[in-house]
Order: sequence, then C-alpha cells, then structure tokens
Amino acid sequence: MKTVKHILQAKGSVVYAVNQNTSVFDSLQTMMEKNISALLIMEQEALLGIFTERDYARKIILQGKSSKETPVHLVMTSNLRTITTDEKVENCMELMTNNHVRHLPVVENGRVLGMISIGDIVKHIIEDQKQTIDQLQSYISS
Repeated sequence: MKTVKHILQAKGSVVYAVNQNTSVFDSLQTMMEKNISALLIMEQEALLGIFTERDYARKIILQGKSSKETPVHLVMTSNLRTITTDEKVENCMELMTNNHVRHLPVVENGRVLGMISIGDIVKHIIEDQKQTIDQLQSYISS
C-alpha cells in the first residue's frame, strides 16, 4: 500500500507558513494568493499550529473579531495531528475522518517536510483505483 511519501513525491513538498504574529488578514491574503485553505504557523523551524478557513469562520467572523488586528496565533489550531512520510494513505484518511481535520502536516525529526490535504488523499485513492481497474481490464483482455 502507498504512503505519504508517494503523495509528496507526486505533489511536491512546498510548505506555506507564516509566523505567529502575522495578522489573520495577512494570513488570509497569503492563502488567497497561493490558492490554499490552510497555512502552517511556524517560528524558525518549529511548527506551532495551523490556521484554516474553518478557524477564520469560527474564531474571527462568528466572534466579531477584527482580522486586521488579530494575530494568527490567537486563532490557530495548536493541538495538531502530524504524520511521517511512512504513514499509510488509508491511515491518514482514517485519522482525518476520526479527528475532523482536512490537513495533516508531515513532520520527521522535528522538521516539517510538507502537508497533505483530504483532497490529496482522495486524488491518490482515485488514481490507485484507476490503475487497479486498468490492470484488471488488461488481464481480462489477455
């Protein structure tokens, strides 16, 4: 079975992050520019948390806070689930489902190597199933 390493090889391991004192507004601006829905919050190499569109909706908009004046560390999710490159894709899907998260940072030896999303998982599973179907059709045809 395939692992997170395979997903990162296919999609790349670009990590988008801001520091903890970046405003929520500037974080959202970065997310818009990069067309992403989550940003890692880091200081130097240390992973402190993640900021997602869900955090914005629940902790800024619904609570009437100002996104320009609020530093992202006040609304980020700091209780992170992380994975390694050896994690099986099915385990990631189960972890995401059970914990109601859409993003998993990939961390090894304290170093962030990338991040995968539920969309990455679904894309990988669809490609894997298509490959299996193609192989079975080829076997049946021969």
